[in-house]
Amino acid sequence: MAVKKFKPVTPGQRNKVISSFSEITTDKPQKSLLEPLKSTGGRNNTGQMTVRYRGGGHKKMYRIVDFRRDKDDCTATVKTIEYDPNRSARIALVEYADGEKRYIIAPDGIKVGQVIASGSGVAPEVGNTLPLSEIPVGTLVHNIELRPGQGAAMARSAGTFAQLAAREGTHAVLRLPSGETRMVLVSCRATVGTVSNPDHNLESHGKAGRRRWLGRRPHNRGVVMNPVDHPMGGGEGRASGGHPRSRKGLPAKGYKTRNPKAASNKFIIERRKK
Repeated sequence: MAVKKFKPVTPGQRNKVISSFSEITTDKPQKSLLEPLKSTGGRNNTGQMTVRYRGGGHKKMYRIVDFRRDKDDCTATVKTIEYDPNRSARIALVEYADGEKRYIIAPDGIKVGQVIASGSGVAPEVGNTLPLSEIPVGTLVHNIELRPGQGAAMARSAGTFAQLAAREGTHAVLRLPSGETRMVLVSCRATVGTVSNPDHNLESHGKAGRRRWLGRRPHNRGVVMNPVDHPMGGGEGRASGGHPRSRKGLPAKGYKTRNPKAASNKFIIERRKK
């Protein structure tokens, strides 16, 4: 899974770095696992803009991904590895022994024809999903549940993984991609391996138009606005803008926004690194 650079034949190609898509095996998704996806343009159910700088973009369908991996006692064979416009990772189409097909987040290094399984008693090999109680300490995992049966919630984007650092009674200690160390119940499931497309962070759009294809509109800095539009706006000449803060006045760069009374605080051993 490498990236592809271009000769600067046009201005848009000068800084363009995109995925080579060499691991993709088909460009036709499984129709039974598609759902229509309505573009919101950053608006809520009343039409009010709640997220700025969104809109436009290419029309796309949602791929129904199996985050629960709850089909136990039945092996599955990898049929295709596909591009998903809704996430940074690749997805894999797997077909179970009984004929059912599902999409899963493709682990890095998975190949077409590979057999995977899920459930208790499964070998801790790449692509297999099993409880944290049965995964060897030190193993790299992804698609981690926070509550048993909830479905994967952590380490799902391209190239991410967590490390199973220890087990203490009913809880496992995980070192997350952010640097945070936290406890998760050992009955929660995780998938062995790292997420596919690890070079995603090396990509560069190269031109503003490619951002527009993805549904991102031009972004304005607060310091170039007027005082009526932003707390950092106004001033004569190139004013620095004062203390960095959001449009609604919430301080940025160091101001803690996490609720100190959050129930999950007791599971966090070490906070993420700044």
